[in-house]
Amino acid sequence: MQGIIIENISNLYRIKAENKIYEANARGKLKKEEIVPVVGDKVEIEIIDGEKNKAVIEEIRTRETYIKRPKMSNINQIILVVSSKNPKPDLLLLDKQLAYAEYLKIQPVIVLNKTDLDKKEEFKEIKSIYEKIGYKVIETVAKEQEGIQELKEILYGNINVFSGNSGVGKSTLINAIFEKDVTQEGEISTRNKKGKNTTTATKLYEIDENTYIADTPGFSTFDISEIEYKELDKYFREFKSVIDKCEYVGCTHIKEENCGVKQAIEEGKIHQTRYDRFCKIYEELKERDKYKY
Repeated sequence: MQGIIIENISNLYRIKAENKIYEANARGKLKKEEIVPVVGDKVEIEIIDGEKNKAVIEEIRTRETYIKRPKMSNINQIILVVSSKNPKPDLLLLDKQLAYAEYLKIQPVIVLNKTDLDKKEEFKEIKSIYEKIGYKVIETVAKEQEGIQELKEILYGNINVFSGNSGVGKSTLINAIFEKDVTQEGEISTRNKKGKNTTTATKLYEIDENTYIADTPGFSTFDISEIEYKELDKYFREFKSVIDKCEYVGCTHIKEENCGVKQAIEEGKIHQTRYDRFCKIYEELKERDKYKY
């Protein structure tokens, strides 16, 4: 029987197969081969106790995508949630996540949540920057159900993961999509305006047979060091069309003159703040590379 792993707690897996939920362990041969099942895996299972819905994982099917931390597979759309206010937008994190999504070949969607709190409507500038690059941007007020229908429509047919800092409203958005409390909502600390992380286990929530949402802890701090710093420009979408205008092969777009990226900034084709964050991420990856071995 074929199924999908929807939750993993320690060495126990919950698997959705033919409209039933089975609890399963991995077959010993998988452990010998050092293959560890993860949430999102499509698996072959053998039923060992039909009445108690107990099974064993026999085989893991080929993964379309794989994220190392938190460990997940077959994610094909990542919903990057940014808070317009409280906490303030973390665009450096957003750009890291976008680069990583491009690296993994996972479709990113940006959600600007809590737009009602942004009285100066600064989120409109953020939306304009990223839409110009070619990203889908959705405005939401999760607690008021604003923008939720548009978000629902883009989720269908995908295994989606929500990512963003604690406190940006990921759990509130998921609850709004399902119109019930399927995840525990976090509280914003009034002292430091940072979120308290409430999600403790990676889990897939089913919208329909082919549509899932992953709520997962720690995703906002994922490590993008898999990306080589010299390759970072490939994962800034708006850089791609101008890199060939650089005078030097292997141009870093930082110290060199006659750089296609810098020329595009002067022409207004690349936003200065996106470039500034590219430089920060580049230097961060370059510094980490020194200590890789």
